[in-house]
Amino acid sequence: MAPIITIRNLKKSLAGVPVLKGISLNFEEGAVSSIIGQSGSGKSVLAKHIIGIMKPDEGDVCFKGRSIAGADEGELVEIRRHFGYSFQGAALFDSMSVHENIAFPVREVLKITDRREIDRMVTEQLEWIGLPGIEEKLPAELSGGMRKRVGVARALVTKPEVLLFDEPTTGLDPVLGETINDLVSRVNRELGLTCILITHDIQATFRISDRIALLHDGVIAAAGTPRNVSRSAHQMVQKFISNSFNSLEV
Repeated sequence: MAPIITIRNLKKSLAGVPVLKGISLNFEEGAVSSIIGQSGSGKSVLAKHIIGIMKPDEGDVCFKGRSIAGADEGELVEIRRHFGYSFQGAALFDSMSVHENIAFPVREVLKITDRREIDRMVTEQLEWIGLPGIEEKLPAELSGGMRKRVGVARALVTKPEVLLFDEPTTGLDPVLGETINDLVSRVNRELGLTCILITHDIQATFRISDRIALLHDGVIAAAGTPRNVSRSAHQMVQKFISNSFNSLEV
């Protein structure tokens, strides 16, 4: 099976500083793939190229063989309809209710205006994430974990094929973090979505991912199954994994 997303020799500099130095990576359809690495290693920059927010200096990103980097604005809008994005911190609109937050992409992306259909779609997503009946609450009235789940519901409501999660457990305690990681697995398993995580949660990464790529100094230091990455001889890979797991020990 051909990969759903293909990245080839991707290069990007910011303010004259190379951030991505020739990234080549495939994302398999229907898999959970995680991009890990130290802070400042370029993970979020890579994610922004995947959904076309940033354009590379060199190289390309393709979705089902269609160039994202080379797409014009009209083509990019159409390609992005296949993607959902769960932002770090959920990024809900503070002045909007939960209903209005989830309905926003229904109106703006799907161009659905029928109130009853919008209500049905919002209710369906809230029930699926296990938060029925909170439509009229504001983000400030929700816990951190609830906001994260509402953010996922907003990303899912457009029925994407690929869902990107940007640091899905940041700011959550271990119990809530585990709940969000289980939600990622459920999105993949029950809905069949291709899931891509940008994450620091190394323990969960090795538990829920089918594929892992470790980004270091602008290049992929290791990529493959969790087992293969854990066995990599690359010194930075071993140091990063060892430090991450040791920090979990009491």
